[in-house]
Amino acid sequence: MKKRYISLWFRHLLTDWFTLRQPELKDVPFILVAPEHNRIIITAANSLAEKQGVTAGMAAADAKAVIPDLKTIDDIPGKAAKLLKGLGEWCIRYTPLIAVDLPDGLVMDISGCAHLWGGEHAYLKEIITRLRSKGYDVRGAMADTAGAAWAIARFGHDKPIIEPGVHTEALLNLPPAALRLEPLILDRLKKLGFYTIKSFIGIKRSALRRRFGNDFLLRLDQALGTEDEPLQLLHPVTPYHERLPCLEPICTATGIELAIKTLLGNVCKRLQSEGKGLRVAILRCYRVDGGVVGADIGTNRPSHHIAHLFKLFELKIPTIEPALGIELFTLEAAKVEDISPEQEALWSLENSGLSDNNLVELLDKLANKIGTNNIRRYLPQESYWPERSIKPARSLAEKAATTWRTGRPRPSLLLKKPEKIDVTALLPDNPPMLFIYKGKKHIIKKADDAERIEPEWWRHKRLHRDYYVVEDEQGQRYWLFRSGHYEDEESQWYLHGFFA
Repeated sequence: MKKRYISLWFRHLLTDWFTLRQPELKDVPFILVAPEHNRIIITAANSLAEKQGVTAGMAAADAKAVIPDLKTIDDIPGKAAKLLKGLGEWCIRYTPLIAVDLPDGLVMDISGCAHLWGGEHAYLKEIITRLRSKGYDVRGAMADTAGAAWAIARFGHDKPIIEPGVHTEALLNLPPAALRLEPLILDRLKKLGFYTIKSFIGIKRSALRRRFGNDFLLRLDQALGTEDEPLQLLHPVTPYHERLPCLEPICTATGIELAIKTLLGNVCKRLQSEGKGLRVAILRCYRVDGGVVGADIGTNRPSHHIAHLFKLFELKIPTIEPALGIELFTLEAAKVEDISPEQEALWSLENSGLSDNNLVELLDKLANKIGTNNIRRYLPQESYWPERSIKPARSLAEKAATTWRTGRPRPSLLLKKPEKIDVTALLPDNPPMLFIYKGKKHIIKKADDAERIEPEWWRHKRLHRDYYVVEDEQGQRYWLFRSGHYEDEESQWYLHGFFA
């Protein structure tokens, strides 16, 4: 596919932004200033000031001499980059391949996108018209290379769209500055009488390199298309990414459902052909009013099952607010993993336990509805000490390193840290008769024999524990223990868990 690029030039980026926020500046000549080497220098001027001879780079005092009532505003460092980033993210509705071109432009790789808007002329007109309606003085051009599009946007006067294959001819009558050259090189070209690109394009490369250096040839080759120009994209496109532009804005839940099904169908078809499944999917909906809404889903296992994935998104459709309408949908499979043929076969088999995909799908639904952190699975760990005998599982696929100990009962709720209690007990090793926990007295009616648990040998400084399962007069059961022997100075009673 032939590469095509658009360069957007915001001629008064910063002053337009100030005017949008202070409408009273619209009919007033004003400049942005910043200190530089003990002088106040103009960093930007609006169109009214430029018409009277005030330009960026001048001293503010000189500009005041030209326009006595000139308004000055302090520049905001880094504002241009932040503005261009925001404008670039807004333009993602037209192409996902967008790069910031400091100090005042954007570069868009639009290969294969223009036909969605009825052709290149309608496509470029749509972008320029929408940006101008937002209050920005913008020019744009389209060509086979980013360098040629940049040159035409800033120095071209005939037409903004250069047909495929003729960008070299379109560059010939432009000044050398159209190649994005350094000021020192431009001064040298001017002194030698090279006022247009065609005046030196026929000179041998060795002579040009010797006179102007490698950077000069690089910029020339990038504009001509003989050297590739990598773009630092705002959002690098993931390998599994689908877009769905809408002929008419979508305002209904039914329309959103159809869009999601279409995108999932395209993504899952590719995933299935490559033996992969998604773990995380991100839906983004670009609205007519410039807002972006969406939803994210995650799965416990890689999946390319359209019906299952749609059910996860279906839970979140009520949270997607279309406002005046959604004009573009995108779906990104942000995390993808291999999926084995055996896993795919499980869809039609009767299974039980963690291998049952019905269970996996149920967990996915719950996780996307109440949050992944609210669902936990635990595995046994090789330790007799209760608080170290279990660990949270990282996934459904993780296997236990040991077996669950079932010899003695364990509470359904184990406290993270045992809590001290006051106990009355017959000595030396009888179960408690009563205990006081958080100011409430519990009379014990039943109690099991003690279960002694010793710490690991490398933790020999810790006291052993004698655990008791007790039941109070209300029928509630508790897990209590005494640390060490009764006669030990550090001996103390604790409550460690609750039985259901």
